[in-house]
Amino acid sequence: MTINYRKALKPVFLILTLLCMAMIFCFSMENSSESSDRSSGFTEMIVRFLNSDYESMSTAGQREVFKRTEHIVRKLAHFSIYMVLGFLCSFYAGRRKLLTFRSLAVLTACFFYACSDEIHQYFVPGRSCQMKDVLIDTSGAFTGILLSIAVFFIAEKLLGRKE
Repeated sequence: MTINYRKALKPVFLILTLLCMAMIFCFSMENSSESSDRSSGFTEMIVRFLNSDYESMSTAGQREVFKRTEHIVRKLAHFSIYMVLGFLCSFYAGRRKLLTFRSLAVLTACFFYACSDEIHQYFVPGRSCQMKDVLIDTSGAFTGILLSIAVFFIAEKLLGRKE
């Protein structure tokens, strides 16, 4: 009996995709202070790691470095979580080339989820709806799709399979 691993893994990637979407939804439910608290701890760790003279800086200098870094960290978080979503969605869609209807469908689904996520944030206290975040999210999803296609290609070459 031969196991078709693609068919066997399809439900797993569907579940992982839905879990990723649920996680994004939960992050979007956080009000501005909860969201800020979540990113502040991570940002503080990054600032201290990357800037060895952070402790010796003036309070105003520390605040400025922290503020600039926190903005980057928050946008990278958007990009990263949507990169994971794009990757998982793409694996659910299956092996294919980049310029196909299924690839476009995956990217479109991620784009519309990013739009709905931003609309959702509009109704959360202290949060806003920003088209810039939709573009960052969609770019992350596209990167995840590219990574998944590269993984499919490499796996095919390593396994020596051709269909």
